[in-house]
Amino acid sequence: MNGHIEIIPAIDIIDSKCVRLSQGDYNAKTVYDASPVDMVKRFADHGFTRIHAVDLDGAKAGHPCNLRVLEQLASASADARIEWGGGIKTDDDMRDCVNAGCAFAVIGSVAAKQPELFDNWLMRYGNGMMLLGADLRDGKVAVSGWLGDTDITLDNIVQRFLPAGLTQAIVTDISRDGMLQGPAFSLYTEIQSRYPEVDFTVSGGISSLGDVERCAELGLRRVIVGKALYEGHVTLKELQRLC
Repeated sequence: MNGHIEIIPAIDIIDSKCVRLSQGDYNAKTVYDASPVDMVKRFADHGFTRIHAVDLDGAKAGHPCNLRVLEQLASASADARIEWGGGIKTDDDMRDCVNAGCAFAVIGSVAAKQPELFDNWLMRYGNGMMLLGADLRDGKVAVSGWLGDTDITLDNIVQRFLPAGLTQAIVTDISRDGMLQGPAFSLYTEIQSRYPEVDFTVSGGISSLGDVERCAELGLRRVIVGKALYEGHVTLKELQRLC
């Protein structure tokens, strides 16, 4: 193991329940027994304090829909800091999420479609809180819960926000998300070396402990683990040992 890597467990939420989608398809949905709050407590008990949570209802509706759940997650453990995304489109949405306890906000559609607003949020809330969420389909950024496409490339969008102080981005390869086929390692190593000032999070495709170890060996800095945890391909204990 060459590098230290931050492991971020994920919770996807529909109707206040934990779910996972395959390739972002709302019809290809698995609902899990554990409640989101229970999952946060479990993650925090194993030492994982940064937790990625996605309001999938919000991503689809275009405004946050699970703010009550966010409040519960933020207060579930004194150690947990919630990284929240899904449907944050307006100043009011952003303020509501902050008030509900989100520690980090993941912004995708607004960054792609209203870049000045994201500039504004980077300045107002700080680059320690704001993350660019770049979800890629065939190399182009997808928006609106992956239901819409754009002509924007990853380079376009990262370069657009570097002058505004961007330091964090989550890049998801939609084709691999929820498929347990391994992440697009070359995509992440390429962008991490091209933009060393940005901490990129690997998102989509982690299928095993080996995938996480490989990310660390390649010098990648952060990785989101979702479906592999829920399906038992990797355990929190195993991940804990890596940290």
